[in-house]
Amino acid sequence: MAAKRLAFRYAKSLLDLAIEQNVIEDVIEDINAIDKAIGVRDFHMLLKSPIISADKKGKIFESIFGGKIQKLTSEFFKIVLKKGREAYLPEIVKEFLIQYKSYKHVSSVKLITAQPLDAASLEKIKEKLTKSSETDDNIEIETAVDPALIGGFKLEFDNKVYDSSVAHKLEQLKKEFSGNLYVREI
Repeated sequence: MAAKRLAFRYAKSLLDLAIEQNVIEDVIEDINAIDKAIGVRDFHMLLKSPIISADKKGKIFESIFGGKIQKLTSEFFKIVLKKGREAYLPEIVKEFLIQYKSYKHVSSVKLITAQPLDAASLEKIKEKLTKSSETDDNIEIETAVDPALIGGFKLEFDNKVYDSSVAHKLEQLKKEFSGNLYVREI
């Protein structure tokens, strides 16, 4: 089974159970904590290692998260271990976060500007995005600064890029002028 499809199915199962048991907010906190742990290289390599037994992985997981996460999340991890799918846990966690945002109608947007934006400008952009038919009801904005843009901004969401930067417009002009047939080269 392909990793993406497997991750989708496991994440959907956990999300559906969490909604059914009315513990979705607690489970998302657990998943965020597990995601942070996966960000630690040693824990990530532990999950991916075929040499370390599932029992040992379960004991390590229990020592890290025991008593700190929901029973549903803990039982879910036990099922993942029992099925031998712990190597796919990073993908399952990422997919769960995507499905949770979809369930909550949250659009994640990355805004890249040439200079840092003040709070008022950021709020205006968020307001425009909220009114847009391209985004969901709630907007989660991640900001980044790239001086190479010269001015303007770039928006990235839903595998789309809206580039309204000065650098992009200059590149377009350069292409347009390089294809100009009316100027004779010397």
